[in-house]
Amino acid sequence: MKFSDFIDVRDGTHESPKATDKGKKLITTKNLSTNHIDFSNAKNISVNDFNHINERSNVEKYDILLSMIGTVGNVYQEKNDNPDYAIKNLALLKFHGDELLSNWMNYYLQSEDGQNKIKQKLNGSTQQFISLKELRNLEIELPTKKEMETKSRPLNLIDGLIQKNNQINDNLLELMDNLFYNFFPQINVGDDLIGSFIQNYDRFRKPLSKEQRSAISGKYRYIGAASVMDYINKYNFDGIYLLLGEDGTVIDNKGYPILQYVFGKFWPNNHTHVLKGKNISTEWLYLFFRQRKVLNIVTGAVQKKISQKNLNSLKFSHPNKEDYLKFNEIIQPLFSDIRIRIKENKRLHQLKQELLKQYF
Repeated sequence: MKFSDFIDVRDGTHESPKATDKGKKLITTKNLSTNHIDFSNAKNISVNDFNHINERSNVEKYDILLSMIGTVGNVYQEKNDNPDYAIKNLALLKFHGDELLSNWMNYYLQSEDGQNKIKQKLNGSTQQFISLKELRNLEIELPTKKEMETKSRPLNLIDGLIQKNNQINDNLLELMDNLFYNFFPQINVGDDLIGSFIQNYDRFRKPLSKEQRSAISGKYRYIGAASVMDYINKYNFDGIYLLLGEDGTVIDNKGYPILQYVFGKFWPNNHTHVLKGKNISTEWLYLFFRQRKVLNIVTGAVQKKISQKNLNSLKFSHPNKEDYLKFNEIIQPLFSDIRIRIKENKRLHQLKQELLKQYF
């Protein structure tokens, strides 16, 4: 049975609406990963453009988005009642409220079999893509509704636990952001240089091509400027670090730096600064950059960059020692809780992958 026989397969706009300071979010491939939409770096468009796009590409509850260009095959199921964004160059699988079919297709598309079907239909040498026609013509054998329910339910429960852990961690970070402001309200006003309080490990970075990474596939994260790009069988860092985007994706649409708080074993590429705090905790440094806009140290019109020199030159007011120690004592247990939930999510993700292999 072809996809088009039981799914309403569409796509988002192919136009490039003008960016606006305020308005509605436009989601593209770069904002989409499996089970997640990153709204922080999505551009705003006018309400008129939003309405025009959604005349034919309106995303509704239980619809599925699928990346079609570049990084092909990322899957996102919309579970909110009233999504408030438009899409560009993404496949839109509409289920018109059929939760069970949507759930089953969501997990099938994430499975190895589903991903392989997509990969077999890829076109393009420089930038790979799957056409809407090829997507509509993908064939699949649908199980009974009882089988759909049996396979979807445990996977849904796992996703729910992962989402709950992520929400708790987000709430803890928001709490610490507020505490940071209360403890250090004048932190961004001063003549101290943040570089004096940063240990920089950029010299130990080593980029690996996609071909090189394919030859050493494994369990360790290969991390780029904004996210995990791959998994390889070796690592060159082990511990708690702060990654700050160096070039490419370096700031969000509000001017804040792209940050990743990482721990454990990993391999960063050369597009992200690798940092630790010096005479301050790495966690304090992370919270500092979460509230500090850095647009004034970004260079490059086409390829944006935050150089090590410019990063170190950022001025701030060094915190009072007593206030810092008191604050750090509060945040360290909270960050420990965050790391525990991240580890738990990793175990849940591994269980999910095992079930996907078993079910599909």
